[in-house]
Amino acid sequence: MVAKPTLDPVTFEVLKNSFITSVDQMGEQILRTCYSFVIYNHDFSNAVHDARGDSVAQGNADIAVHVGTLHFTCKEVMRVFDGDMHPGDVYAINDPYAGGTHFSDVRLVRPIFAEGRIIAYSQSNGHWSDVGGSVPGSFDVTARDMFREGLRITPVRLFDKGRFCKDVAGMIASNTRDPASIIGDIHAQAQATQVCEREILRLVSKYGRDTVETGFAEVQDYVERAMRQRIAALPDGVWETQDFIDRDPTGPEGMIPIKVKLTIKGDKAIYDFTGSHPTIGSIYNSAFGTTFSAVAAGMKTFFPDLPLNSGFYRVFEIIAPEGSIVDAKWPIGVTGFLMPFEKIMNAIYEIWSKILPHRAIACAFNLEYLLTGGLDARRPEKPIFMFYDWLPGGWGGRNGRDGCNVTTACFGTGMMAQPVEGQERVNPVLTTEFEILTDSPGPGKWRGGAGVRKTSRLLAAEKTVISYICDRERAVVWGIEGGLPSIPHGLTLHRAGKEREDWLGATFSDVPMAEGDVFSRPTAGGGGFGDPLERDPALVREDVIDGYVSIERAARDYGVVIRAVDPEICDYAIDEAGTESLRREIRDMRSGWLAADPEEVAEDYRAGRIDQLDAVRRYAVILDWDTGALLPTSTEQFREMFHKRSASKWGAAS
Repeated sequence: MVAKPTLDPVTFEVLKNSFITSVDQMGEQILRTCYSFVIYNHDFSNAVHDARGDSVAQGNADIAVHVGTLHFTCKEVMRVFDGDMHPGDVYAINDPYAGGTHFSDVRLVRPIFAEGRIIAYSQSNGHWSDVGGSVPGSFDVTARDMFREGLRITPVRLFDKGRFCKDVAGMIASNTRDPASIIGDIHAQAQATQVCEREILRLVSKYGRDTVETGFAEVQDYVERAMRQRIAALPDGVWETQDFIDRDPTGPEGMIPIKVKLTIKGDKAIYDFTGSHPTIGSIYNSAFGTTFSAVAAGMKTFFPDLPLNSGFYRVFEIIAPEGSIVDAKWPIGVTGFLMPFEKIMNAIYEIWSKILPHRAIACAFNLEYLLTGGLDARRPEKPIFMFYDWLPGGWGGRNGRDGCNVTTACFGTGMMAQPVEGQERVNPVLTTEFEILTDSPGPGKWRGGAGVRKTSRLLAAEKTVISYICDRERAVVWGIEGGLPSIPHGLTLHRAGKEREDWLGATFSDVPMAEGDVFSRPTAGGGGFGDPLERDPALVREDVIDGYVSIERAARDYGVVIRAVDPEICDYAIDEAGTESLRREIRDMRSGWLAADPEEVAEDYRAGRIDQLDAVRRYAVILDWDTGALLPTSTEQFREMFHKRSASKWGAAS
């Protein structure tokens, strides 16, 4: 039973919003004082917690992946330093096995004292560009355990009663490739926690300690009460689905399932991951804290009007089998946790799209990390550089609306697409192409949002390697309610002086590079929503004008025949008779395409008779996109989900 509120409505609203503002001010402090280009581009989050460590407020720009983990790391710090905390103390932790995400996300926690005792904690989490490990940027996809991932920081004191522990901070920074930036970011994050402390104590001086502590409790109770009422208003039931990681590099061919079953019973939601794959031989595993955060972020997407705090967490329960890919234990590698994280979020999107169809949304693109590091030969001292990049992409089509174009990932919508001017200033990398990628949106009655393609060339550099942390090369971004998939992810490397470019795919680490090498990768669009043959031809024509869809794919995916009258003035005409005929033909043939022999489809791909999008969208066949070899297990898995999400919604006529 949730306690009844005791604060008057005005005081409650003022405190509720003041708590959120105090966290937002932490973010503003970090942006103005951080040293890391990664943190400057919003890969950070903050929170204020009550005396028990429960989250009272998150900021408006905090990224999704952190929101459900900060209370775990706060409580771990409290456990380790129980009875030994003092005003001015600040503690660091990055331990994913104690509720964090991965080693790169380093949290600083400050206890807030009022009238001689702790009443709250402020916490600042920033993604450090490097925390050591075997490769620049600390993302080695071949790492099967934590010992190649970087420095694990269990709770440690960085400020002792206001005194900076220079020796401890120096030890931490010296284990990274950019110690000066690390020291700068430590001070930036510590100052951010002090900003929050100042604001909370200002509220205490104005309203009194008891009133502020009551506010901490009641803002959580408010969210819990509102969520329980909304869940109770829904029908009881069970919904389930699954999504996939592309592969286990140490296992047989086949995608790695993450299974999610949601049970709504009364005013509670239970998420059961039973049946999900055991941990795999790479960094693409999720510790429990990250899985918890993915559930919170995925579910919260469907209730956007409520603030986020621990009151929201009380309304759901998670069943995660120990040792599975969603509950990895020490010392299993988890640096690439974002891959299962986004699969969980999109699976939850699909489930809640069935429960709340007016908010339905298809699959969003998968976040990718590109890390290139070496010695910057443009400068005499040849310092270490780390080009750490991520790209925006497309979100899924929605019920009644197209998906969002060129948007940051569901992993963290607060993150910014990094400006190439800043990247080029600090790295010997020149961006030669960065544009919306035609035909990346998943076709549908409501198409997915568009992705992008970015191409870069390595300038004067030495001892340089490149790593790519990505997925959805095989578990291609999918549509729902009859919508079609987007495009496979993957990176190509064109070495200087060679004619043929190399397809490296979506997952690799520590590949050597030389000056003049060019690397290019796309991001997928979002999956389509609804049958693409039901899309208004006039909207398809507009997509062609805007460059989202090519004339060829307008015909092959949407059955819309478009003629270019004068592209210079965006004059395109729809062949209405041809469109009607082609749509009828596609309706008659598309079930047969899905029944085609996958080996024959692979042969057609190798011979150039069909392209990659035909293989994925028409035949639901997954290949090695370099050699064209059939991946039979992945194809079987992909086809099964394609039938459930897309083909089964097309109707008896097809």
